Amino acid sequence: MPITDRPVRSLLGAIVDHPKTVLIVFLLCTGALGWQARHFEIDASADTLLMRDDPNYVLSRVVNRRFSPQEFLLVAYRPKDRPLFSPQAFRDIRELREKLRGIERVESVRSILDVPLFTLAEGGLSSLEEPSELTMEHRGYSTAELRKAFGGHPLYEDLLVNGDQTATALQVLFRSDPELEEIEDRIVDLQVKSLREGLSEDEERQLEGLKERADPIERELGRIRADEIETIRGILAGYEENAEIYLGGVHVLGQQLIRIIRNDLIVFGGAIAAVICLLLLLLFRRLRWVVIPVICCACSVIATMGLFGLLGFKTTVISSNFIVLQLILTLAIVIHLIVQYREYGADHPDWDQAELVRQTLLRKAAPCFYAGITTSVGFASLLFSGIQPVITFGWMMIIAMFFSIGVSLLLFPAVLALLGREKKAGTLGVSRRILAFFSGLALRRPALVAAAGAAFLAAGAGGLLLLDVENSFINYFRERTRVHQELSFIDRQFGGSTPLDIVYTIPVSARKKDLVMTAETVYLLQRIQHALKQHEAVGKTLSVVNITELAKEVNEGKPLTEYELTAAYRLMEDAVREELLGSFFSPEHSQVRFSIRIKDATEGLDRAELLEAIRGDLKELGIPEDRYTLSSLFVLYQDILQRLFRSQILTLGIVYVVLTLTFLAVFRSVRVALIGIAPNILSTLGVLGVMGWMGIPLDLMTITIAAIAMGIAVDDTIHYIHRYLEELNGSSEKAVESSHATVGHAILYTTLVITLGFSLLAFSDFVPSVLFGLLTGLAMLLALLWDLTLLPALLNRFGRAG
Repeated sequence: MPITDRPVRSLLGAIVDHPKTVLIVFLLCTGALGWQARHFEIDASADTLLMRDDPNYVLSRVVNRRFSPQEFLLVAYRPKDRPLFSPQAFRDIRELREKLRGIERVESVRSILDVPLFTLAEGGLSSLEEPSELTMEHRGYSTAELRKAFGGHPLYEDLLVNGDQTATALQVLFRSDPELEEIEDRIVDLQVKSLREGLSEDEERQLEGLKERADPIERELGRIRADEIETIRGILAGYEENAEIYLGGVHVLGQQLIRIIRNDLIVFGGAIAAVICLLLLLLFRRLRWVVIPVICCACSVIATMGLFGLLGFKTTVISSNFIVLQLILTLAIVIHLIVQYREYGADHPDWDQAELVRQTLLRKAAPCFYAGITTSVGFASLLFSGIQPVITFGWMMIIAMFFSIGVSLLLFPAVLALLGREKKAGTLGVSRRILAFFSGLALRRPALVAAAGAAFLAAGAGGLLLLDVENSFINYFRERTRVHQELSFIDRQFGGSTPLDIVYTIPVSARKKDLVMTAETVYLLQRIQHALKQHEAVGKTLSVVNITELAKEVNEGKPLTEYELTAAYRLMEDAVREELLGSFFSPEHSQVRFSIRIKDATEGLDRAELLEAIRGDLKELGIPEDRYTLSSLFVLYQDILQRLFRSQILTLGIVYVVLTLTFLAVFRSVRVALIGIAPNILSTLGVLGVMGWMGIPLDLMTITIAAIAMGIAVDDTIHYIHRYLEELNGSSEKAVESSHATVGHAILYTTLVITLGFSLLAFSDFVPSVLFGLLTGLAMLLALLWDLTLLPALLNRFGRAG
C-alpha cells in the first residue's frame, strides 16, 4: 500500500520535484566519501582471521615471545636435470643466498652450505665448540658424505633437505622492528593481566594507546613485506630455468590472497557487471534501465568503501565479498523500483514523468525499507559469532545495506525524474508463463507444494547434521595455480605447512639444580615426540629431543647421560646454545617447546580429531592438562572454526525468532509473520543442507553463507507479502495471481540477473569465490522457488484470516 504519512510523502515528493538539487547534494556526499575510499585496504594476512583478545591468541603471543622464533620464509629449490648435491646446484644456492642476504631486513639465510654438520666431525662432543668450521662450504665434503650427513638428520631432514634428497630449502630470517617489538611486548603483558585479573580504566586506555601506536608501524611493515616478496620473486625468476623454485611462508600466503582477491574483484567484477548489464538490457529493452542501476550500484559501493576507509575497516578474507553482496542488495531494490515504474506506466498512460516517479516511490519506499531492515537482521546473525573479523563483516553488511536503501530511494528517483517518460513497454512472454506456472502450482496444487516443502525441510535438516568445519588454505586454490603448487610442495616435501606448538612445563619434582634436565624428563619428552610421530598428519617436529638425538649421533651412537647433557649444554657458546636450543627450551621457566608442522594436504585430515588424539596421547603418558598448552595457528584457526560453527548453527533459531518478530512489527499479524518465515527457513536450511550432503565443509569463507542466504531470501519475502496484502481486496486467489503478475516479475528478474551474473565466479582460481558464487546463486534460486510457490500457497490458505 502507498505511504500515507504526510511528512514522509512530502519528503519523497521533494525528491521528485527537485531532482537536480537532490542529485547534486547526493553526488557531493558520494564524492566526499569516495575520496576516503583511497584509505580502504585489503588485508589478507593470517592475523586478520584471529581474535586479538582471545586467550589462545594471547597464549600464542606469550609462547612466541618466550621462545623467540624469528619471522622467516622458505625458498624451496629442486634442480631439474641434475642431483641436488652437484656443483651447479651449489652454485645456484650460493648465489641465491648472497642475493637474499642483500635485502635490507634479512638478518641471515640458512642453507645446506652453511649449517654445521656435527655428525661428520671427528672430535665427538668437542666439535660443538667450533660449529662454524663444520659446514659444507668450509670443509668441502664429498657428495657421499653429504648424503650420509643429511639422510635422517634429526634437525635438517624435512627442514633444509627433503626425505629423498632431491630438493633443499633456504630459510630466510628477518630482523624484527625494535620499536614494534617493544610495543607488542607491553601489549602482551597487559593482555595477560587482562585475562588473569582484569585491567583498570587507566590500563585499558594504555592498551588502546599502544595498539594505536603499533598500527601505523604494522601497516608500514606490511608494505615492506610486500615489496620484499616481490623482490625475492624477482631474484628467484633468474634461476627457474635450472630448477623448480617455490616460495612459502605465512606472509607469502597473505600476499597471494591479496593478489587473487584483487584480481577477482577486477576481472570477475568487470565480467559480472558486463553480464548483468546485458541481462538488464535484454529484460527491460531500454538503455536507461542499464545506466541507472549501474549508477546506483557504483555510488552505493563507492560511498560505502569511503566510509569504511574513514572508519579504518579492512577487508579480510572473510569480508572480501562484501562488494558483490552490496551490488546484489542494491540491484534487487532498483529492479523492484523499475518493475513498479513500468507497471504504473502501462496502467496510467495519462500520468506525466514526475507523477509516475512520485507514485512509484510512494508505493515501493515502504517495502524496500522493510526489506532492508529484515535483510540487516539476517546479517546481524554474524554479530553473535564472538569472532571479531566475522562481527566486523556483519557490521559492514548492515552499514552497506543502509547505503543501498538510501541510494536506491534517493538517487534512483532523482535520476529518473530528469529523464522523459518511457514509452509503453510490456513484459517478456517467457517470464509471464513462468510466473503463471508458479501461481497455478501454488493455487491448484497446495498439498503438493506443502509436501515438497516438508520433504525439502527434512532433507535440509539431514544435510545440516552432516556439516563439518575444516580450514585448509591449500584447498582454497585450484591445483593449477602457483600458490597451490607452492603450498602443496612445501607441505609435502618439507614436513608440513601449518604450525602447532606444544609447551610442556617440567614439574618441580623433576627439576634438579645441578642438571639442565634429568634423564626421566628426557625420556618423557622422547615418548611425547614418538607419540606425535604416529599421526600421519604430523610433519616435521622439532624439540630438545632432536638435539639429544643429534648429540647421540655425534657421540658415536651412545646416548648422553644427564650429566653429559648438562656439560655439553654449558660448554656451548651462548650464540650456539641460543641457535640450537633457544627456540625449544626455556631454563628460566622450566618449559620445553615442541614445534610441530601439520601436513595440511593429508588425505581425510580431520583437524578437530587430530587435536583430540594429541590430547589423548598426552593423557596416556600421564601428563595432566595443566602441565601443557597447545597453541599457534593450527589451534587458533580450529578454535575459531568451532566457535563459528556453534554460533552460526545455534543462533539460526534465534535469528528466525527475531525475523519473525520483525515480520510481526512490519505486518502486524502473527499469522502473516509465521507464514513469512517459512520460505526463509527453507532457503537457509536448503543451502546448508546441500553443503552437508555434498561434503562442502564450513570454513572461514563459507561460514557466513547462512547469513547471506537469509539476507537474500527475506528481501523477496517482504516484497511479495507487501504486494499480496495490497491486492487483498477481494479473492485471495486473485491477490496471489496479481502479485505474481506484478512483483513476481521483479523477483524473477532479480534472481535471473544475479544468479547468471555470479555464476561466472565458478571460473575463479580462488575456490571460496567459486563456492560463494554458486551458493549465492543457489540461495537466490531457492528463495525464488519458495517465495513463488510455498509463500503464496500459505497466504492463500491462511493469509486472509491474518
